[in-house]
Amino acid sequence: MSGAVRDAASGSHSRILAPRTWSLRARLLVTQVVLLAVVCASIGVATEFALQRFLMRQLDQQLVEAGKRSTAIFDLPPPSVLFPGLVDRRPQEGPPGHDPDPNFPSRQRGRILDPEYGPGPGFLNAPGQATRTVGAVVSPSGAIDAGVITSDGGRAEISRDAAAALARVPPTRTPQTVDLAGLGTYRVIALHARHGDQKIVTGLPTAVVDDTLLWVLGMFCVLAVIALLAAGIAGVLVIRRQLAPLSRVTAAASSVAGLELDKGEVHLPSRIVAVDPEAAHTEIGRLGTALNRMLDRVAYALSARHASETRVRQFVADASHELRTPLAAIRGYTELAQRKRGELPDDVAHAMSRVESETVRMTHLVEDMLLLARLDAGRPLVQEPVDVSMLVVDAVSDAHVAGLDHDWALDLPEEPVTVLGDEARLQQVLVNLLANARIHTPAGTSVTTSLAQDGDTAVLTVADDGPGIPADLLPEVFERFARGDQSRARRGAAPTAASSPSGSTGLGLSIVAAVVKAHDGTIAVRSEPGRTEFEVRLPGYSQSAHSDHSPAA
Repeated sequence: MSGAVRDAASGSHSRILAPRTWSLRARLLVTQVVLLAVVCASIGVATEFALQRFLMRQLDQQLVEAGKRSTAIFDLPPPSVLFPGLVDRRPQEGPPGHDPDPNFPSRQRGRILDPEYGPGPGFLNAPGQATRTVGAVVSPSGAIDAGVITSDGGRAEISRDAAAALARVPPTRTPQTVDLAGLGTYRVIALHARHGDQKIVTGLPTAVVDDTLLWVLGMFCVLAVIALLAAGIAGVLVIRRQLAPLSRVTAAASSVAGLELDKGEVHLPSRIVAVDPEAAHTEIGRLGTALNRMLDRVAYALSARHASETRVRQFVADASHELRTPLAAIRGYTELAQRKRGELPDDVAHAMSRVESETVRMTHLVEDMLLLARLDAGRPLVQEPVDVSMLVVDAVSDAHVAGLDHDWALDLPEEPVTVLGDEARLQQVLVNLLANARIHTPAGTSVTTSLAQDGDTAVLTVADDGPGIPADLLPEVFERFARGDQSRARRGAAPTAASSPSGSTGLGLSIVAAVVKAHDGTIAVRSEPGRTEFEVRLPGYSQSAHSDHSPAA
């Protein structure tokens, strides 16, 4: 059980992974969504690339300005020259808000270029420097004075690895990307001081660019998902609307395929698909037109076939009817000759005996063909209550007498089973089924005839434990002149359930099928070595129901 479940699951999974097994609608929808996803991804990648270049160029411009500003501030005179008495203007004790010099209200002015105020170069305290800006002064001796502006505007030290990375930046005036330990990725620029051999390094973080790109990417992904969902829903509606004519063509073709085209007169619609003249040049229009033309040809072929079959059946009926008179005359003369058998030579007597037997067989053949012709013509049968139980008993008794070398069994219900039909024809059904079992099975075969009532249906079963019917003959066992050995005169071959004995008509089971169909019943056969079963199902007869539907009611 688990293996079967796994096989079914794997088969379903493989069908899902194989696009050729999908419906046209599914393939169109998936193709549309995939193409839109590829377009969105391409636009997103191009947008991210262009935005990244724009933001990085803008950041580099800011970095160049910051580097030039830092170099210019570094070359300014010492703070003591710019602000005389700066040393005496350092913070002093006093009440909050006390400023001993009202002409110099803010002590911060003295800290603007003061290299001793906080770690790092003094130009980090200059106005216009952005937060998280890093700066370093590298002397020819290798000494490094580096720091970073914190988010609150103060100055902080950076790690030795970060300072060493800044010191390694060449003074090429070209911004470069450097990973600083503990700070992240920076764009840095190195310039020579105007007066001296020092190298001034300034850096701005790329976090703003990265954050902007990440935000744009997230927004673009959300918009892309919304667009794909909207495109999928719209695609379902559009594809369903556009493929509606194809669905109508499929439904019409399926309805025609469901018709019984193998026998009888078939009435096909002249147009199964309505084709708009203005859309006849489209793919759907051409398909509908081709299907209509094909239907016209099929209808013509079926009409011709039906006319031919009707002529053949009429010929068979007429020939069978006309043959009855000469056959009756031949049989009468042979019977007359048989009365004077003692007066005839032995060879003549034997010849007349053979003529009589062959006349009898030919008479049966003509009668069978005439019966089939009448059934094909739809002539009504006698409709009267028939006790099938009594028919089964009589038929099995006759079969027992005819086949003493077979074992005959009977299984009848306690209550009689009654159907509405033609007693003579139903008896012929039983006789043919039992004769088929007797003739086509070896001696010692057990044949069981069962009768049962299944609701409102009478079920008649004839089963034997013979060799069975070959599988390749089962589909045509009820066809006319169906013979296992495909010969009308072969003798000596072992008979089978589907073959006819030498000299038989080969119409027995076809008559059975035709009579059962004329009674609105069904017949089925199941066969395998050691078991062959014919099952006939006929509508049951109810006295109350019949009286309710009778004209008197």
